[in-house]
Amino acid sequence: MTQTSTTTTAAPLAPHPDRLFPADPAARDIARTVYEAVADAPIISPHGHVDAALIADDVPFPDPATLLVTPDHYILRLLHANGVPLDQLGRVSTTPTDGREVWRHLASHWDDFLGTPVRYWFETELHDVFGLRSAPSAENADEQYDHLATLLRSPGFRPRALFDTFGIEVLATTDAPDADLAAHARLAADPTFSGRVLPTFRADAVFDPARSDWRHVVASTGEAAGIDTATHDGLLAALRARRQYFIEHGATATDTGVLDAGSTPLSAAERERIHRAALEGPSGVTAAEATAYRHDMLYRWAEMSVDDGLVMQLHPGVLRNHHQPTLDRFGPDTGHDLPAVGSFTEPLRPLLNDFGTAPGFHLVLFTVDETVFSREIGPLAGFYPAVYAGAPWWFIDTPAAIGRYRAAVTDSAGFTKTSGFIDDTRAYCSIPARHDMARRADAAYLASLVVTHQLTEEDAVRTAHRIVSDIPRATFKL
Repeated sequence: MTQTSTTTTAAPLAPHPDRLFPADPAARDIARTVYEAVADAPIISPHGHVDAALIADDVPFPDPATLLVTPDHYILRLLHANGVPLDQLGRVSTTPTDGREVWRHLASHWDDFLGTPVRYWFETELHDVFGLRSAPSAENADEQYDHLATLLRSPGFRPRALFDTFGIEVLATTDAPDADLAAHARLAADPTFSGRVLPTFRADAVFDPARSDWRHVVASTGEAAGIDTATHDGLLAALRARRQYFIEHGATATDTGVLDAGSTPLSAAERERIHRAALEGPSGVTAAEATAYRHDMLYRWAEMSVDDGLVMQLHPGVLRNHHQPTLDRFGPDTGHDLPAVGSFTEPLRPLLNDFGTAPGFHLVLFTVDETVFSREIGPLAGFYPAVYAGAPWWFIDTPAAIGRYRAAVTDSAGFTKTSGFIDDTRAYCSIPARHDMARRADAAYLASLVVTHQLTEEDAVRTAHRIVSDIPRATFKL
């Protein structure tokens, strides 16, 4: 389906067929064999942020920048770091976006992405999906923009056509507690659409009464469920009802991002007291009370997952919206969520003591602190039936980090207690490039085990198949 640009003014854009494979010739040959066995396997994406309405509505993408640059906070943050203001990248809702100008900024800063996974993904995406054969540059920016804009007006580049072209089998979205899931329902009922687009229940705001939107989300969750949330018991009942609504629309998982993994439960009387005080306003609870409430909610969340079977994804340790002026002007997801030190073993002990061996409970742990892979997540997954080691996520879903992750967790947990690759993206067209990257990185790691005689080549090929298919299906109950 790709088409070739006639651009000749910039460096060639030709991703090497052996990219990410080992330098050693023997290991490289094995990595090729392993990769080729799974290169065209269907994509299972159980954790992402593409809007289901994008696929349900199937309207043409408005312009290249709106599709490829503006929604991708990986790109925004590096452009911003290199001097491009966010208001010049389409992030001001009150000002119409000039897509051509946004693309010119990306093209003129192309070399600022050298060596980054963003550059890797983008090169693969532009070459394989859009047929560009020259790297973006200030000189060819307009020509490439016109080429891309022409493609986006053609039927083969509408969202559903790309879904098929990308080979996506399952795509999970991220959805608020009060979401009506109408787009998911339309897709499920549409006989012309054969893929699976599944909602994922994301209720972070109800966990933390110190958040400015806590009262609003608590109320809207109750309204969606038809249950009064003026009491904590009412909130829990509303959340259970909404989880069931999501299950009825195909959900298999929840997703939770909190500051830390504390999970100490409170007594019913104490959590009710804090809940009622928080409803009076943010000043109604102390910081310690808000933290205790959040920890109890994480415990209750696991309790609900044991009851209804939804997979519980947990990614603590992120300082959200680090730069207040950027948040005030441009809103969240604009590139300034930053990693914090992670910890799981002690914080999760109350939760795992009660639910870590519960039949059917799946808890997938993600981190942005690589030091906990070998120290905490791998060993936890290597003992508790409920715990799975989530793939490198967000800042560390990079080729090098995937290799470090495998080396860190495989000794303790093997391959079957991992999650499969997580693309975690809003950038729809980067999905195949990111999954291809993971398949290459895993092929390189498996090849390293073969050449050191820890696996046979047949074992490596079979494991690669399991990583892209059987393991995510089992972990996320697909």
